[in-house]
Amino acid sequence: MLFLDRHDAGKQLAERLRALKDENPVVLALPRGGVSVGFEVARVLAAPLDLVVVGKIGAPFEAELAIGAIADGADPELVTDPLFTAGLDISPVYFEESKAAVLREIERRRQVYLGNRPPLEVAGRTVIIVDDGIATGATMLAALRATRRRRPARIVLAVPVASKATLKRLREEADQTVCVATPRNLGSVGKFYQRFPQLQDTEVTELLDKARNFGPCAP
Repeated sequence: MLFLDRHDAGKQLAERLRALKDENPVVLALPRGGVSVGFEVARVLAAPLDLVVVGKIGAPFEAELAIGAIADGADPELVTDPLFTAGLDISPVYFEESKAAVLREIERRRQVYLGNRPPLEVAGRTVIIVDDGIATGATMLAALRATRRRRPARIVLAVPVASKATLKRLREEADQTVCVATPRNLGSVGKFYQRFPQLQDTEVTELLDKARNFGPCAP
């Protein structure tokens, strides 16, 4: 057990990111779980907190097993792993129906969490992308690629825990990676937390409201 809960994980992660405070960064969290972690990072760095909304496409036999992911945007970023899915016998119909369902959920979350508030401008800035941990890496990969299209000066991937193999793959997509723990065999992210409940939509919106005074929205 490494972390009491996501807030504890965020505080530990923030200590490893303090050197970035002078870069006036923007923190982008993956909801839901990443928002609690991102909240603490944004608080310590006095940085604005925003979201990168990503949805996971689950396998037909195991919803938690990601066969792809989509990140929100004018042209949603779709990430799949053909080598991984080749032997799973996933029909095109299932994939398209699942993709449509994920896009609907992304739109719902964006409306619930952000309403009509426009995303923070990240062009030319240091962006720290935060989640509560990385298992397969599909959702984080979609988030990294979608954010790269917004032309930040550089992207920092920051998480409390991720497997060494997954983090190594994702380093090609980020300019810097920061991780508190990199176990060889990760298993589930939740086993590294004493308390790891599913966040509710109301908790996400409350944290975003509290974070509005953490830092300026523009350099």
